Amino acid sequence: MYDNISGKIVELGPSHLVLECSGIGYFINISLHSYSALANKPDAKLYIHQIIREDAHLLFGFAEKKERELFRYLISVSGIGAATARMMLSALSPEEINSAIISQNVGLLKSIKGIGSKTAERVIVELKDKLGKIETGREFYMYQDNTVKNEALSALVMLGFAKGQVEKVIGKIISENNQITIEDLVKEALKRL
Repeated sequence: MYDNISGKIVELGPSHLVLECSGIGYFINISLHSYSALANKPDAKLYIHQIIREDAHLLFGFAEKKERELFRYLISVSGIGAATARMMLSALSPEEINSAIISQNVGLLKSIKGIGSKTAERVIVELKDKLGKIETGREFYMYQDNTVKNEALSALVMLGFAKGQVEKVIGKIISENNQITIEDLVKEALKRL
């Protein structure tokens, strides 16, 4: 299994590139997100996901590790293949997909070509807990104990605060201190709400 390939960009298109490394040209499938990141660059380092089938050996490349990680999560969902996952990452940024899954935004996922409401719902159901990531700026921070976040969210919603507003505040607090306890998280959120 390949982790990454660095080399000279010989050919670059919106859906693929040819990366020359040690005299070998690798045909690598990419998303529009990675295409934008690589445009006008002579060299590249791509994080690779290899798929070996009976009839083909396919390489999918990503300009950022977080995009490859999200791609791997997406293809783990029943009914989502590599082509569909690449389509999703071309239609929306990794941050937008991550946010849509966590906030259960079926409409945004349905707006992607080839994704119907059942598929969008399946993606959300299967990945919401696995991702457990908070979006902060353009980076994802893994929050190890999602139960702390969920308990604090439930407590604040029961106190009458709007769920969307509470999620934003809790996400910000957790990004500042991801080792916070439930009690401290609720107290800090009450101060900011």
